[in-house]
Amino acid sequence: MSASFASAQSAAHEAAAAQHYPQGALYVVATPIGNLADITLRALHVLQLVDAVACEDTRHTQSLLRAYGIDKNSGQLLAVHQHNEAEAAQAVVQRLQQGQRVAYVSDAGTPGVSDPGARLVAAVQAAGLRAVPLPGASSVTTALSVAGAVAHSTEHGGFVFAGFLPVKNAERAAVIHKQLAGEPRCVVLLEAPHRIGELATALAVLGDRPVTLARELTKQFEEVTTQPAHALAAWLDGGPQRSRGEFVVLLHPVPVAADDGDSLRVLRLLVQELPLKTAVRLAAEITGASRNVLYDTALAWKRGDAAGVEDSEEPAD
Repeated sequence: MSASFASAQSAAHEAAAAQHYPQGALYVVATPIGNLADITLRALHVLQLVDAVACEDTRHTQSLLRAYGIDKNSGQLLAVHQHNEAEAAQAVVQRLQQGQRVAYVSDAGTPGVSDPGARLVAAVQAAGLRAVPLPGASSVTTALSVAGAVAHSTEHGGFVFAGFLPVKNAERAAVIHKQLAGEPRCVVLLEAPHRIGELATALAVLGDRPVTLARELTKQFEEVTTQPAHALAAWLDGGPQRSRGEFVVLLHPVPVAADDGDSLRVLRLLVQELPLKTAVRLAAEITGASRNVLYDTALAWKRGDAAGVEDSEEPAD
């Protein structure tokens, strides 16, 4: 055990050992997303305590455990990943039925969100067994906390987690047009470094909508920037390091005009008959609503309508 984590293990035992840890339970443990120090005391104690650790990659998890001074032999590490999760879950259930404690960890962060784990938990619950959450690091909430992208005081507060978009260009573009362009809430995406350039190019259709890119979160070269959607590709081209590392991509909320019973109705009528800028100017003059907010609202409507037109013109397969 490294000296830096020897004291952490001692603190973990002192802080968490007196708590109750039932047998025959699955412990869903969040692990760091980059910085090893982002581990909770309770997670350290449980990882030491359990009879087995189910994980995405046994070699990766073995290295992680050893960094904390936790020794598990190969028989105590169970591979449970996206390709075998359904079958491997039954092996975990059998261990739990024998009264063992089993922890589940993904390669990084909180399991069962964008990583495997959901099927395992569902199988455990279906067997009438208990799943115990141990909260901790999450790339999603980490990025949200520093992006200033979640509005709580409007009807479109909160956020939508969309995860990884389709790999194929046409399918990705369709999702952006049909689902994301008209979504007024903050949208959280994840992307790998070798595809971030393609995603940035595809998101350019969102125009001036602010987008936050968060890369290498919690690591030495962590970087968080907010750019207009149309400028993302140019920002990535500003240096080779900007395309490295895993990305969390946040589409900021679309400003929407307050529905005072008049402004949106007037705007909707005008945009059907006039050019967008003219319709917005007149709607602002008639209702007194913010021209900028009305413009953004009308633009979101127009993108949604354009997507519908494009869909109708697609040839049949």
